Amino acid sequence: MATPKTQYVCQSCGATFPRWLGKCPSCGGWDTFQEESVAPKAKASASAHRRGTLEPQSLRDIPIESIERTPAGIEELDRVLGGGFVPGSSVLFGGDPGVGKSTLLLQVAGSLAARGLPVLYISAEEAPQQIRMRAHRLELPNSDLLVFGEGDADMGVSWAEKVKPKVVVVDSIQTCRRLTLESAPGTVTQVREVAQIWTDWAKQTGGAVALVGHVTKEGAIAGPRTVEHLVDAVLMFEGDHVGGVRILRSLKNRFGSAGELGVFEMSGKGLSGVKDTSRLFLSERGSPVSGVAVSAIIRGSRPLLIEVQALVTKSYFAAPQRNVTGVDQRRLALWIAVLEKRVGLGLFGQDIFLNVAGGIRLEDAGADLAAAAAIFSSLRDIPLDRDMLLIGEVGLTGEVRAVHGLDRRVAEAAHLAFKRVIVPAVGWKGPAPKGIKVIPVHTLEEVVDLLGG
Repeated sequence: MATPKTQYVCQSCGATFPRWLGKCPSCGGWDTFQEESVAPKAKASASAHRRGTLEPQSLRDIPIESIERTPAGIEELDRVLGGGFVPGSSVLFGGDPGVGKSTLLLQVAGSLAARGLPVLYISAEEAPQQIRMRAHRLELPNSDLLVFGEGDADMGVSWAEKVKPKVVVVDSIQTCRRLTLESAPGTVTQVREVAQIWTDWAKQTGGAVALVGHVTKEGAIAGPRTVEHLVDAVLMFEGDHVGGVRILRSLKNRFGSAGELGVFEMSGKGLSGVKDTSRLFLSERGSPVSGVAVSAIIRGSRPLLIEVQALVTKSYFAAPQRNVTGVDQRRLALWIAVLEKRVGLGLFGQDIFLNVAGGIRLEDAGADLAAAAAIFSSLRDIPLDRDMLLIGEVGLTGEVRAVHGLDRRVAEAAHLAFKRVIVPAVGWKGPAPKGIKVIPVHTLEEVVDLLGG
């Protein structure tokens, strides 16, 4: 009897080699190889033969079909998806354990089933009884939601072909497996094959599939990057286990806006969408205190008001501390350098701490001006007006540069009753919304003068 062939697969990048290696030549990871059996090559399927008979088409001859989305029933999720689930699409939900991925998708499945749509919920992590208990706790309506508590991906696809669901939820691809492969669930080969079989099912039947993916300690979705290329959308769930705010970010979306953001609040009855997100992030503002500034950023299609907090204090170390939360460390270094060189602030020998309230990751350059103002305010111990907003990108020469969506940012500030907003003079065209005064500026020095510097 012939000995089955084996290969060694890197669990970080998916590279395969005939023998074990200490360091992966592809990704540079150490001790990442795992031995797996080589599956025999499958015969070409009938669908593959049919694909071979197709001919290239001219772009003008391909008909334009309108996409009829299936709303998830949760407004914030529909916003991130671009309007709902697209027929034949696959969506990957990632996030830390306990952040609420399974809770959100069970709520979505229950909402769809309550509307009379066929939905199949496949759980390889929890027993059907546990899912029933969670649905009871979330007070989901009794419906004909089908629950399949088995991790065999081929068996799950067989049941999906029988019941023909509109949406399938797979929780999770790291715990599902294909019995034709001898490797353990969660390995690179298994994760890739499970994702492939479900994306193929979605494309062939026109149903939508939602895949739950675990994340690594670095925050990336576990498994090969091939999975993120296979699916049509990648959504990342973020939030701490102490606070009740959860943020759903769109990292990739073939049918909507990448970078869109949805905000949820976790309670005993599950996740609920937050409509007035700016008011939520500013809800804990107290009396005026130095080192606090407010700015408006754009995430996807929505403007958000966020609070930037800075603390500047004398350092007792040889190398002053530079600690940030929610901001890239290099951006803080840029703001410090511009404030020292162009404005003349003495920040050498000062510990500087910067934080973005609410757990928002600050990637929009439109908040540069607010961050610089917060650092100046803390250094001089001058509280900024509570009804003032600062918008603008800070250049290396100290100029305040234009940002996109400036009119929407100013409109959001007026909606929340801010009275003054400092904006780049280059990008502002007006007119100002009723009840708010717009102050155009050209340089960071002008802003410091306005703040009392």
